[in-house]
Amino acid sequence: MFHGLTTRTFPGGVHPPECKHTSASASLEAPRPEKVILMLSQHTGSPARSLVSVGDPVVTGQKVAEKTGFISAAVHASLTGVVKAIEMRTGPAGNRSEAIVVEGSGPDEFRFLEPLDWATATPEALRNRVGEAGIVGLGGAAFPTEVKLAPPRPVDTLLVNGCECEPYLTADHRLMLERPVPVLTGALIIARILKVNSVVVGIEDNKSDALEQLSRSARELAGTGVSIRVEAVRSKYPQGAEKNLIQVLLKRLVPPGKLPMEVGAVVSNVGTALAVCEAVMLGKPLYERMVTVSGCVRRPANLLVRIGTPISALIEACGGITEPEAAVVMGGPMMGLPLPSLDFPVLKGTSGLTVLGPDQLRNARFEPCIRCGRCVDICPMFLQPYLYALLADRGRHEDCEAAAVMDCIECGACTYTCPANRPLTQWIKLAKTKILQSRKK
Repeated sequence: MFHGLTTRTFPGGVHPPECKHTSASASLEAPRPEKVILMLSQHTGSPARSLVSVGDPVVTGQKVAEKTGFISAAVHASLTGVVKAIEMRTGPAGNRSEAIVVEGSGPDEFRFLEPLDWATATPEALRNRVGEAGIVGLGGAAFPTEVKLAPPRPVDTLLVNGCECEPYLTADHRLMLERPVPVLTGALIIARILKVNSVVVGIEDNKSDALEQLSRSARELAGTGVSIRVEAVRSKYPQGAEKNLIQVLLKRLVPPGKLPMEVGAVVSNVGTALAVCEAVMLGKPLYERMVTVSGCVRRPANLLVRIGTPISALIEACGGITEPEAAVVMGGPMMGLPLPSLDFPVLKGTSGLTVLGPDQLRNARFEPCIRCGRCVDICPMFLQPYLYALLADRGRHEDCEAAAVMDCIECGACTYTCPANRPLTQWIKLAKTKILQSRKK
């Protein structure tokens, strides 16, 4: 049932221009790439270990790398062809890892897993299937889903995140319109794994068509013994952050430094739910995903893309870049990573590519902090971004940790609202990186 109240929101947040209209109605399958680059570290945790050698033939869906630890994920071929290289590559975040380069040869052949009857399979068998299929969180975090669905304490509710609050990005919106029943079936499968009987779907009120579509589909799936509620929440950034969504829909506050399971919830992105449905019901491993390509391109669209496809191929499929000095961002403009070239491949966590023109980029020059407090007022985690920036700039990272900088979700709202144009999020990321490095020592 769709509850049409749109007053549900959280304290703080910002309202950047949405810029979603150009891609929201367009969806198509990307051209089959000539080659794919399969990074073995495109998820949170340990890199995968290659199972193939140079010269080996592979088929689409074949597992080519296995997980190497508790927090890791398998990698599957997204193209039928031959392994041309296994080499070190730099990822969009600057991390180095091995990559398997597959060059296509001939038509696709497919190697899927045996389909399962989700209504009768055990929760353990379903969770194992999620791991076999190499599924990670497709909202951007890329945390191995098999691990997320094994919380060490009981939970009572699954939240399905359909907010997609980043400007420009509309891939999840298209999935909810085009594949509503598989998305909700995936949610039911996850609910069975978690042994919960309550599913709540949160969608921002700027997606009224998706709200209505999923509400109709939820009624079609009634009778499974699991309650599915589709709820509208107010359009605001970062409405899709896990802790904010839990606060808005369940009226529960996740304690600082804790995970959603501490308040009885698990949150899954709609794309992840669809991938779970396909892995269980079709035996399909995660080798493709929906990606938004928007901004300064001739034909903004949502493309069904094979993982490992070079980003240059997606830009070409959308007609090329229209601004000579544009910047290409992997993700949205608030949390995305600027790319130094178009040679990087699509990763499992790549939700979109945003091409920004010169007039949309922030000026690199910034001024001293004027102590206006705007970053504090809008912080959805009730933190002090200005303080972290001042401390990090002076190398006082341990003081940042004491002031709870690790609770920052790096949404970028503070940087967006700063009148002095200070790169607050970048300083915060630096502080968190230094803290994590010191912990390892």
